[in-house]
Formats: sequence, structure tokens, C-alpha cells
Amino acid sequence: MDNNNFNWSEKSVFVEKQTGTVAKKFFASVFLWMFVALGISTAAAVYMANTPQMLSYLINPETHGLSILGYVAMFAPVGLVLLMSAGLSKLSYGALLGTFIVYSLLTGISLSFILLIYASGSVVGCFAAAAGIFGLMAILGYTTDTDLSKFGPILMVGVVGLVIAMVVNMFLHSSGLDYIMSFFGVAIFTALTAYDVQKLKRIGAGIEANGETIATDDTKKLAIMGALSLYLDFINIFLFLLRIFGGRK
Repeated sequence: MDNNNFNWSEKSVFVEKQTGTVAKKFFASVFLWMFVALGISTAAAVYMANTPQMLSYLINPETHGLSILGYVAMFAPVGLVLLMSAGLSKLSYGALLGTFIVYSLLTGISLSFILLIYASGSVVGCFAAAAGIFGLMAILGYTTDTDLSKFGPILMVGVVGLVIAMVVNMFLHSSGLDYIMSFFGVAIFTALTAYDVQKLKRIGAGIEANGETIATDDTKKLAIMGALSLYLDFINIFLFLLRIFGGRK
């Protein structure tokens, strides 16, 4: 569970009430790539969960534990997120896009495990609930006149605290703590959705104010990173909801 503390401050010009064509196209591009990533992840998860031969590559049939490829699928997405965020200025647009696609695919493979653990009705219900929450907060973040940037540091502290608590609970194995953390997780990433959407709106306004277009590599790279940011928000809302309300098989 990682989130999106990318260095976009130089691009984040305060948005005016009027958002121009370039800014709107940038925003549409961000959501397009986010939906592409979700589609890839969903297709990969469903395919892996329903193909026993493919699952045998992820789960050792003798020990019923993860295979080497299974561990790669679980932990490689974390490394790819760090690579994309740290190498934003160094990676070409093609390399960044390719990494983003591979990240979406590997995340989908890792998510296939939840389809084996949770009942399909719970998965679909929590996915729909996450979509509804995400959509409402995205609209709020886009339309509100309140400056949400002041909440950014607080939310980042919340994410770090949540990660630390989750690591500690890996040793404590406390179901009660896990339940409480899940509620905090939903709250934090719900708020981050509105925060990130407003930040992306400001970035789009900054691009337009600088006289740039959405066709430049730098702008297209920012759209990919924006899509990654929102993708992480949505996935985390979904996973935390599933931990609270999901019925296990």
C-alpha cells in the first residue's frame, strides 16, 4: 500500500474558477489512463483466479505457499511505483507508460488472491462501493472552492502511520487492530481522492497557464503519474472496504 507523494509543486499553479480546454483535456487523459490501468488489473485478476494452471505458477502446490513468481507479483508493484516516482524526470514517456502498464498487470495478478479468499458477491459489492465513494470525492475535489492543499501533509502523515501500524500488526496478528486500521484506511484514501483530484486540476491549469499542450512528453508523463495517483487511491479504498465488509469463502 503505497501512495502518491510526487514532486509536482513546480507544476501546481493555483487554479482559477475558469478551467480551459487544455486543462480539461489533461484531466480527461488522467482518468483515461486510470481506467485503462483498472481494466488491465481487473482482467488479470479474473483470468489468474479462474485459471488453475496459471495459479500453480504463483502458489506452490506442495507447501500451498507463494512461489518465487508469487512473491514477485506481490512486491514488484511497490518497486515499480518507487521507480516511476523517483525517475519521473529521467524516464522517457514510453518507458514510463510501459512501466505503468506492467505495474497494472502485476497488481492485477497480486489481486487475484483476493478472489480466492473472498466471496465473489463481497468483491463485487465492495468494488461498487469503492467506485461510488471515489466518484463522489472526485466530484467534490474538482468542484470545491476550498483549498485542500493544507490537508496534504496531514494525510501523508496518516498514510505513513497506517503503513507502520500494518507492519507492526504483521507480528502482532491482532484482528481488532486490523479492523480499526481498515476504517482509518478508508477515511484516509477517501480524503486523498478529493485532495489528489484538486491537485491534478491545478496541474492542468498550470500547464495551460504556461502555454503548453497535452501533446508534450512532460505533460503526458504528468498524466500517467496522475493516473497512478488516483489508481492507488481507488485500489486502497476497495481493499480496505473488503477487509471490513468482505465475506470470506
